[in-house]
Amino acid sequence: MSADRGVWVEDKDAISRLRVSPEKMRYILATDVGSTTTKARFFSRVKGEWRYVVSGEAPSTVEAPYEDVTMGVRNAVREVEELTRHQILSDEETGIEIPFDGEKGVDLYCTTSSAGGGLQMTVAGNVSSMTAESANRAALGAGAIVMDVMATDDGRPDYTKITRLRSLRPDMIVLAGGTDGGTVKLVIEMSEVIKAAKPRPRFGRDYKMPLIFAGNKDARAEIKANFSDEFDLTIVDNLRPTLEREVIEPTRRAVHELFMEHVMSHAPGYSRLATWADLDIMPTPAAEGLAMQLIAHINNVNVLGVGLGGATTNIYSIFEGRFVRSVSANLGMSYSICNVLKEASIESIKRWIPFDLDDRLYNKMIRPTTVPQTLEELIVEHAVAREALRLGLEHHKTIATRLKGIKVDRDLGDIQYMPEETYIKMMRINIIAGTGGLLSHAPRRAQSFLILTDAFQPEGVTKLFQDSVFMMPHLGVLSTVHKDAAWNIFDKDCLVRLGTLIAPAGMGKEGEPVLDAALKMPDGAELDVSMKFGEIRRIPLPEGTEARVTLSPNRNFDVGPGGGKTLEADVVGGSVGVVIDARGRPLALPVEAQERQKKLVEWIRSLDLYPGEQVNKVVGR
Repeated sequence: MSADRGVWVEDKDAISRLRVSPEKMRYILATDVGSTTTKARFFSRVKGEWRYVVSGEAPSTVEAPYEDVTMGVRNAVREVEELTRHQILSDEETGIEIPFDGEKGVDLYCTTSSAGGGLQMTVAGNVSSMTAESANRAALGAGAIVMDVMATDDGRPDYTKITRLRSLRPDMIVLAGGTDGGTVKLVIEMSEVIKAAKPRPRFGRDYKMPLIFAGNKDARAEIKANFSDEFDLTIVDNLRPTLEREVIEPTRRAVHELFMEHVMSHAPGYSRLATWADLDIMPTPAAEGLAMQLIAHINNVNVLGVGLGGATTNIYSIFEGRFVRSVSANLGMSYSICNVLKEASIESIKRWIPFDLDDRLYNKMIRPTTVPQTLEELIVEHAVAREALRLGLEHHKTIATRLKGIKVDRDLGDIQYMPEETYIKMMRINIIAGTGGLLSHAPRRAQSFLILTDAFQPEGVTKLFQDSVFMMPHLGVLSTVHKDAAWNIFDKDCLVRLGTLIAPAGMGKEGEPVLDAALKMPDGAELDVSMKFGEIRRIPLPEGTEARVTLSPNRNFDVGPGGGKTLEADVVGGSVGVVIDARGRPLALPVEAQERQKKLVEWIRSLDLYPGEQVNKVVGR
């Protein structure tokens, strides 16, 4: 896997069960059943290549008085039918017509879902920083929201854990603990806590709580004795068979199977929807993660992705063959905006706003689902987004870590060296990809470009992508059985190439020389740019075009090879172009408010983020 940094894999079993082979398909329908909106995307093969055709959307119908998700799916698909004049629903509207018969139907129907809060889980292990952390990574990778991580060493007494488990009502539980052949005492103690709690599942009063045991194989007999009566027990390979190895895939696969068997089968209407689909219903975050992995797989690079939602922020990393997803369930741009303010602090949000803040932030907190109506409100919203993304990445780095407990051999010269917690290095991230309403619907692409840049602070040379119409989950699940179709649509109709960022790492004084850049444009023209500390500059370069750049940084700055060393690289254009960011890494804004606001306005004008006349009015100039 070291040579191929994408961890995406094709689902050969699912392909073998398709009613139409991928090479013979002409029409594909994909839906996503969200908590509020159900989205349908219709794809067709045009002149030998797959393209996105049209979308349909309708309110989701998972809750009372409807309590049948298929109603919302039918309504969204009807909109597609009206726009295309192509019949997809069966004549009796009892399902999707499959396969295409020359006049009506589609050849493949797949769907994802996050309705009802998505997949919610609790994980438990022996040690917080080892087996419990591995169980957490496995659950997150399967598309779950992890409600709590419990461990024997987490400092909570057993009665507190029991009370907590009873109140959570998760969809399922993952229990890990112990290396194979090691002690079984601690994992058995944790199993006794879970058994005593008798947690009830969120859906279905008459079925047993699904529990996956992924711990020491020597403890399996006692685990069976503890859980066989009141739990639906599934035993898989140990997550940590040795301290040096983490084996996540068996647990992740078991989570998905139980998600289909228990959660989906008891959610309103999902059992009927499952009979319509050619593929298993997949949690939306898991499908979104597959889309990020597909980007890494196709480009063979390290990728950092984000899904910025109203209630949660999902961060995805594919780094040197390792895929990790984190979900910050309390960070979002509408329902969770108060949590962003609480965790980030109002001062952290104000530092991104080029005017004195009045009541606009508080108005957004009171009415979290409102859409900005003025430039001031838009700037405030973008400031909150920066902090939500920053906090989400900080959380992600606590999960994207080296395995704990591994013995590290060090010689005398390494005594002062302490291994870093996270293996994510921004200098080695090649692509950043963003999706979510705020990013996709930003009035100007440069706005989402700078939001991602300010929040993640990439270093060196980095390409920035954006999902244009929220198709990543649809294309992620499609990619498992038809990679060519998924990537063709992804490449042509979904991904917006924002451009390339050049950001030297290092700190300096205002006005100090940072970088000389020599760009050779596609038409042969040459452009020389000199950057001083504190500046940011945009160079137009159309999407689909490349330029060769030679970067010569000051000795205190690094663009990849090391401090002061020259780098030659290809930069790719986009809707924003090439942006050279000489503001330093880590990015530090002026402390004094008036000076900081002046600097923010300078950056806004340099990138043409907002209409000039409106900016002048907002900042009083």
